Amino acid sequence: MNMPINQTLLARASSKLSPHAILALGGLLLALLLSMPLLHLLPAEHPLHVSAYSLTLVGKILCYAVVALALDLVWGYAGLLSLGHGLFFALGGYAMGMYLMRQSAGSELPAFMTFLSWTELPWYWTGTDNFLWALCLVVLAPGLLALVFGFFAFRSRIKGVYFSIMTQALTFAGMLLFFRNETGFGGNNGFTNFRSILGFDITAQGTRAALFLAIVVLLIGSLYLGFKLAKSKFGRVLTALRDAENRLMFCGYDPRGYKLFIWVLSAVLCGLAGALYVPLVGIINPSEMSPTNSIEAAVWVALGGRGTLIGPLLGAGLVNGMKSWFTVALPEYWLFALGALFILVTLYLHKGVIGLLRKERNQ
Repeated sequence: MNMPINQTLLARASSKLSPHAILALGGLLLALLLSMPLLHLLPAEHPLHVSAYSLTLVGKILCYAVVALALDLVWGYAGLLSLGHGLFFALGGYAMGMYLMRQSAGSELPAFMTFLSWTELPWYWTGTDNFLWALCLVVLAPGLLALVFGFFAFRSRIKGVYFSIMTQALTFAGMLLFFRNETGFGGNNGFTNFRSILGFDITAQGTRAALFLAIVVLLIGSLYLGFKLAKSKFGRVLTALRDAENRLMFCGYDPRGYKLFIWVLSAVLCGLAGALYVPLVGIINPSEMSPTNSIEAAVWVALGGRGTLIGPLLGAGLVNGMKSWFTVALPEYWLFALGALFILVTLYLHKGVIGLLRKERNQ
């Protein structure tokens, strides 16, 4: 069958790649990611040295890739389009930020509390100077919120556009709450000026390299978990729930439990990504909860191809790579480029880039 005239060069190349070649490319990419923190440890004058800026930028994109994968689990497999995953990401970041702020302040109150004339820590800051408790908060904060919200939403059988609107309202409410100074989370400035983590200088080369490796491990672990779920009976039930929920219920399945489990798991993965994002980037503020960020995450998944797990990672890399270039070279045109990309995906790439590549390879 002849290939269409408008086929992209990427699709032409992919049609000639065997599964073994694709696996080899994946292994090469993984080797490159694992080598980056090692190259960062080289002296700055070394020709192979990876700068702190490059390591941080790639680390940010990898954190966003975990968010894209988490969103794909609920949207691509369960058919639940969430426009509030930025809230879960930020909650994990704030939980880690509380620990980092306590590390910076020592026995004193965090700097922003002193500035606002606070005399003691709020009760919900109790124990945040302990790293293990901070890790618990990273999981519990987004997980419990997702559990409560999902329990009532799925019990009421809210789905479709109504579910999307409710998740967007949830993240917007969270953003407004965290913007207030009296909530004890730094107001619009959030948390910054971190100094150490587990006693190590947070700006040291070794610490940055370790954080980057932790992000890579989280991404690989999330991808492995996603594939295991997708290939299991649970994954088949999810896809059936996405495609024909009424038929699934007729067969005797209760979709609420399946939805709730994958929804909470997705939120926890976002929280873990946010927890690693904060020490690497060095700041967390309420703007991370902006509904725009959650909508961008949906664009990543749609561009890469929802329901594929690999596609959302590709979409997150492409969009954030473009964003990094546009915001430096043509900052005033980035939002126009993002809008055009969303329209392009909606009109011509219904199954995303991965769907296009699979189609061309089968021709």
